[in-house]
Amino acid sequence: MMERAIRVSRSAVLAIVCVVIAANRGHAAGIGNSRRTRTPIKHLIVVIGENRSFDNVFATYVPPDPGQHVWNLLSQGIVNQAGLPGPNSALALQNQASDLTSYQLSPTQTGPFSLLPQPSTTLNALPASPCDLSTVLLDFDKDPAGILFCSDNGLEPAAQSLLSTGGTGQSFYGLPLGLPIYPVPDCRYPSSLPNGPYSIVDASQLNSCPTPTFKSSITPTLYTDNTGDPAHRFFQMWQQNDCGIANISGANPSGCAHDLYAWVATTVGWQITKDGLPPTDDQGTFQGGIAMGFYNMASGDYPYFRSLAASYAINDNYHQFVMGGTGPNSQAIGTADLYYFTDSNGNPATPAANLIENPDPQAGSNNFYTNDSPAQGDLGSTSLGGFVNCSDTTQPGVAAITGYLSALPYLPFNNGNCAAGNYYQVDNEYPSYDHLGNPIQQSYEFPNGPAFAIGPQTVPTIGDALSARRVSWKYYGEGMNSAADPPLASELYCAICNPFQFSRSIMTGPLKNNLVDLDVFFSDVNSSKLPAVSFVKPDFLLDSHPGTSTPPLFEAFTQRIIDAVQANPKLWKDTAILITFDESGGEYDSGYIQPIDFFGDGPRTVMIAVSRFARFGYVDHTYSDHASIIKFIERNWRLKPLSKRSRDNLPNPASLPAAPYFPTNSPAIGDLTGMFTFRVRP
Repeated sequence: MMERAIRVSRSAVLAIVCVVIAANRGHAAGIGNSRRTRTPIKHLIVVIGENRSFDNVFATYVPPDPGQHVWNLLSQGIVNQAGLPGPNSALALQNQASDLTSYQLSPTQTGPFSLLPQPSTTLNALPASPCDLSTVLLDFDKDPAGILFCSDNGLEPAAQSLLSTGGTGQSFYGLPLGLPIYPVPDCRYPSSLPNGPYSIVDASQLNSCPTPTFKSSITPTLYTDNTGDPAHRFFQMWQQNDCGIANISGANPSGCAHDLYAWVATTVGWQITKDGLPPTDDQGTFQGGIAMGFYNMASGDYPYFRSLAASYAINDNYHQFVMGGTGPNSQAIGTADLYYFTDSNGNPATPAANLIENPDPQAGSNNFYTNDSPAQGDLGSTSLGGFVNCSDTTQPGVAAITGYLSALPYLPFNNGNCAAGNYYQVDNEYPSYDHLGNPIQQSYEFPNGPAFAIGPQTVPTIGDALSARRVSWKYYGEGMNSAADPPLASELYCAICNPFQFSRSIMTGPLKNNLVDLDVFFSDVNSSKLPAVSFVKPDFLLDSHPGTSTPPLFEAFTQRIIDAVQANPKLWKDTAILITFDESGGEYDSGYIQPIDFFGDGPRTVMIAVSRFARFGYVDHTYSDHASIIKFIERNWRLKPLSKRSRDNLPNPASLPAAPYFPTNSPAIGDLTGMFTFRVRP
């Protein structure tokens, strides 16, 4: 999978000591003082999927209450309910640009695409259903039964059949079978798509499909089928959203135009091509126009999420924490901060040169970065990247972002939040610990070994803070028990998604026992022993990641979590379930982006609140991001911000009634309490 491919103050030391003492007294996973809350919520469950923007999911959602408004493609007039271009489709027009010498955040534009580049199958779209693939690959994974991916503990019995549906039927990079390995233009879509967002299911019509490689036939895309995976890396995502001072207006206070998604995808993408050289056409990066796809709720897509939105509350102004991908955004859910490269003692250090990002264009290319891609050897990519020293404006790419931030009408948080000399992780790298707390070794779980480990982290986590106050918590990572198994089984668990697996204070002490597999969650729910705060992460089959998973699988996973809690009335009466995604996945989104510091915010993703106390059918417009989850926890359980630089220090947004999406006191983020009906006690 493309996604699977970091100074300690005196106060921090004292906090770590308190955590260890509390844990040794038996409070690490116990009930603790979780009853002392400011709201009726005694249990919070955070369910985290992968890589969907708000518009990708809620593009055509219409709230059942006509008094409620939602910012999406339909309400903006970009598309109509049929998923076709609407009267304001030009708002999402994708432009081309020229960037020949140094990385530009808002490069000179050269005109719009005449048509959207044909979507590609990209680097990891499964060619057939997970169950069918496990049958094909049984020898490779030492699975004599050939049913490794035919059932999943995260699904109810009635939903297990979803693992036998899906696929593209077309070429796939990742299979070790000697078959054609290069991605192709997705034949299910015409090469004549209008320039702009397209409905993933409705626009599919079998343009020119060859004899299928992995299925008996190739059919138009169904809701249960796999699609391609857009590029979603730090510098790419900043550039996709084309944020420039010249574009600032009352309707767009940050000047992010969102009009370079297709151009960035086709000029650099993952910085991977068949021969390692800059692309010569709009398919050379194995992306095409895949970033512009959306699901059409008005036509029946995302039916379960639609029902949750109609019955509970959503936030249509909720954002990923960092521009870029899964690792930093998942970790921010536990830290409201970023990890950085360290030595073996947790001190800031300088990574190897090939791990430092350089988004300046290669000589003779238009925007094909110098060093900014995951390791994908077989496709000719030898450059890597993952770390940025944003305190040094002479570093490639840094001045473009800091120059934009300094020209905004407000100061960025903590002067950009770039500590001198720190190389921050802005793209995916390994933790230094395996899931058991051992130093990582080259293995199925970590195929590239310690060379790609970020180093032990001393950044405070919400787990440390909760344990110091004797409030119970757990991280339920599905597939954790298989993390050291042979290749395909080990892929089920996402180590980079677990913010606590990077932390020295957690992984070298008793708090590592708070990291468990999903089966423990259902046991804890059934026995009414659920901790006060739970983080729940599905495995890669069910997480909705484009390419390797599908929306119905994550919907079914989410439904099982909610059904299990609602089946226990004692638990349901005081529980809130928050459903989100780690990041937008590089998929197009039309929403406002508030620059907070060097790292983001990024585009919108999904936030749904399910609880007896959630506002019925409500759409909250309060500007929020992943640090808002931590702010909710801290407010409810009376905790202080994690550190002086974590974003949970930011104030709640103030806004004008006529412009509820735009904080007037930027930078600011909410604490999610506006999605609920309860009164927060002092």
